[in-house]
Amino acid sequence: MILLDVRNITFKCFVVATCFCFNFCLAQNEITKSKSDFWEHVRFGGGLGLSSGTDFFTLGVSPSTIYDFNEQFSVGTSLNYTYNKFKNRFKSNIYGGSILGLYNPIDAIQVSTEFEQLRVNRNYEGLNKGLPSDNYWSPALFIGAGYRTNNVTIGLRYDLLFNKTKSVYADAIVPFVRVYF
Repeated sequence: MILLDVRNITFKCFVVATCFCFNFCLAQNEITKSKSDFWEHVRFGGGLGLSSGTDFFTLGVSPSTIYDFNEQFSVGTSLNYTYNKFKNRFKSNIYGGSILGLYNPIDAIQVSTEFEQLRVNRNYEGLNKGLPSDNYWSPALFIGAGYRTNNVTIGLRYDLLFNKTKSVYADAIVPFVRVYF
């Protein structure tokens, strides 16, 4: 009789342990599934700029990545590099990054916030030779709005930290085009 109870208890423990292992394996499967889900929400994009004239040349590259939490909210990061040359005035290298938040209240409208921190290295030449080089950080805090269609958003953003003497932008209001795939 005692032997029968031990077998019964052993069988019950085996069934419970099997169920626990089965659930553990399912949980591991869910974790693996959610890891692969991550990349389905990631989009890549950025900007490329080129400007040239008789006395100046500008090249800008800014790759960007965002993560879509859902159809309305996204966050991301961006790197930025710009080279400027103004003939007989200066050369500059500007580099840094930003953190970006996007909100789409409706499909066609996108509202954004972005904190950007750029390092400015400017060397004067020609007419301005003898001026000390500029090396400083230039922060910007943008709020913006734009019209969105498919992967492209076109709009304006406003720099809340705009400083006329230190900003890398000519004005506090800056147009933008965002493209994400």
